Amino acid sequence: MRKIALVACSNGLEVRKKGSVEELCAYLEGLGFTPCVSPCLYEKDPVFCSVFSGTAEERAEALMSFYRDPEVQAILDLSGGDLANELLPYLDYEVIGKSRAEFWGYSDLTTILNAIYAKTGRSSVLYQARNLVSGGGFFRRPAFENTILQKQSDLFQISCQYVQKGQKQQELCGTLVGGNIRCLLKLAGTEYWPDMQDKILLLESWSGGVPKMVTYFSQLRQLGVFRQIKALLLGTFTEMEDRSCSPTIEELACRYAGAELPILKTRQIGHGKDALAVRVGDLFHFF
Repeated sequence: MRKIALVACSNGLEVRKKGSVEELCAYLEGLGFTPCVSPCLYEKDPVFCSVFSGTAEERAEALMSFYRDPEVQAILDLSGGDLANELLPYLDYEVIGKSRAEFWGYSDLTTILNAIYAKTGRSSVLYQARNLVSGGGFFRRPAFENTILQKQSDLFQISCQYVQKGQKQQELCGTLVGGNIRCLLKLAGTEYWPDMQDKILLLESWSGGVPKMVTYFSQLRQLGVFRQIKALLLGTFTEMEDRSCSPTIEELACRYAGAELPILKTRQIGHGKDALAVRVGDLFHFF
């Protein structure tokens, strides 16, 4: 039996999204999988607008139960928000490191994706599986199917363009870390922060204008990140790009990362429903 688990390690899903979850389950069943839904998927108290689907310990145990199940091939986190990093001390990284299950999630799950790499050396997938049952992401189903069923790389074929080539003469290939810029920085100063040396750093964002991005880029510079990484890859910065903010995210990146660092941009990674996927903690080649 092949199983795919559906979890919510960050904010619990609103009950009104149950229909889309059921649609996703039906789609996965059609691919030959048995969907296994976490008991901590939906918000527990929607009347009082609670975002919690369980305590940190309960959500962590729900996740670990799937890692311990040898029949689970993938764990798809359907959530986002703010709460994922409170699970990190309650996860068993030895079990995660030995499990065949691959974790998928995006946005706030950046914390778990990078923690898994930092603690185990394993890769995870930056992708929101709920996009597969949305109008904007429905057309990605063939790529997902080839990836999950045939172990091909269709969902990971990211095209990029240079913002600046930088002064470092080196092959732009390396292990990719990062994800959502706000959520990644929650890990700074903790044991879950990934080693940045010679990495490709991916950054993207849903919300935040110029002042917030200045704050985030300043912190990354003060952490010495831009001196360590091999290249910076910018995904979509939705609010900034929708509002045509000035300076642009590309201009801010050049200002704070410096002239020596290669900086590239893709519109295929981020919060868009049509987004593709990347593996955090795995080798990344620029196309």
